Amino acid sequence: MSVDERTQPRYMISVAAEVVGMHPQTLRIYEAKGLVTPKRTPGNTRLYSEADLERLRLIQQLTTELGLNLAGVEIVMRLQDEVQRLRARLERLERQARDEVQRVHKQYRRDLVLYRDFHDTRPVKAMRGARPPHPPPY
Repeated sequence: MSVDERTQPRYMISVAAEVVGMHPQTLRIYEAKGLVTPKRTPGNTRLYSEADLERLRLIQQLTTELGLNLAGVEIVMRLQDEVQRLRARLERLERQARDEVQRVHKQYRRDLVLYRDFHDTRPVKAMRGARPPHPPPY
């Protein structure tokens, strides 16, 4: 499933609550606490995406399996969001660094100039930044 499909709002609160096994009022409480932010239709109906449902399942796991209260869940979710932002930033910076390295390598290749000693019969040598000598006058 693509990122766009994961974030596409599609489930009304009753359907979302049933899918994740929670009461609709619980989803409203989580929204009020800022733990989940469903999209709204022009008529103000909540619509939940697959990403929202994953988040609700994680909240459920933190509260039921690990015994965290909502304050603890808020901290965990905030840290998880920060880690996700930092990973995205790191990926972007790594991509920029790779692109810059490639650009520099291309520049090196352009700066390489063939050098040949006209009295030397060995194969041509490549020297950085060197210009080929003018042929000797005959």
